[in-house]
Amino acid sequence: MVDQLIQQLLWPIIFILCITVPLIIAVAMFVYWERKVIGWMHVRLGPNKIGPFGLLQAFADVVKLLIKEVILPTNANKFLYYLAPLLALIPALAAWAVVPFSSKMVLSNANAGVLYLLAMTSLGVYGIILAGWASNSRYALLGAMRSAAQVISYELAMGLCLVCVLVLAGSLNLTDIVNAQAGHKGLFNWYWLPLLPVFVIYFISGVAETNRAPFDVAEGESEIVAGFHVEYSGSAFAIFFLAEYANMILISFLASILFMGGWLSPLQGVITADVSPWVNWIWTGGFIWLFIKAFLFAFMFLWFRATFPRYRYDQIMRLGWKVLIPIAIVWVLVAGCMKYYGWVGVGMGA
Repeated sequence: MVDQLIQQLLWPIIFILCITVPLIIAVAMFVYWERKVIGWMHVRLGPNKIGPFGLLQAFADVVKLLIKEVILPTNANKFLYYLAPLLALIPALAAWAVVPFSSKMVLSNANAGVLYLLAMTSLGVYGIILAGWASNSRYALLGAMRSAAQVISYELAMGLCLVCVLVLAGSLNLTDIVNAQAGHKGLFNWYWLPLLPVFVIYFISGVAETNRAPFDVAEGESEIVAGFHVEYSGSAFAIFFLAEYANMILISFLASILFMGGWLSPLQGVITADVSPWVNWIWTGGFIWLFIKAFLFAFMFLWFRATFPRYRYDQIMRLGWKVLIPIAIVWVLVAGCMKYYGWVGVGMGA
């Protein structure tokens, strides 16, 4: 009985570590890659001193943050102050439980995986609000209000985009959504083509929801402060930092799964000749395709930051409520017509 209980607890913990540990390392490498890419785009060097090619710079920054003191502001709510970073990080990590890396590589192949994702990503806003309120700082509170309003607004647009995908796929299961995009037309079977407007809206909303440039209004226009986490330092700030980059990687994977065929190959169905198993695996699909697609979307986060100027807050809210949400609502009706008349179906593509 004890051995069975240990086994039931041990294997889930191992599976969870197999996702979270590579994710944390990926965040460190993503930070390094961001600094190098922006350095190249701005004709600067970027990290190049610590480790070969500066590869250990991100880990040096982590060590620096972990050994710095976490200073609790005067009259701050101690419990909520320390709870806020956890409320930002835990949902960002928990969302990965239902993300499939291939047809058989998924921690939990839940039938209501999309609903679980919406629930987890919605919880992150509580960490933002609590961080601003518990810090007992007007600057932090104003930054929290800006960020929370932005996250909630663009989450509505993302939800409507998900509805379009669910209408065509006919399932809330992420694995089924990817399989619904399989077909003999390769990349033209994927949902990016029939759902092109909401595909663009989804990614723009993902950039806004993660408070990334050009939508990083957590940092005030008139005050040079960090927004809702201005009163955080050391490991507490590092947790917010980790949550932000984990969410960026999550959005990149979800955009690949929902609209770009996930682990499916763009050449699927194009080449049908008998070839070796390895070549056949590349043609038909595998987790390597999902990582390539997610990497391209993650690169676009960096490209946006290096290219576009920051939006004003009123421009951000107007874009979300008056442009993106109305277009997404209209496309829900269009997706319903596509499904009803059989223009796009499961495994049919465009």
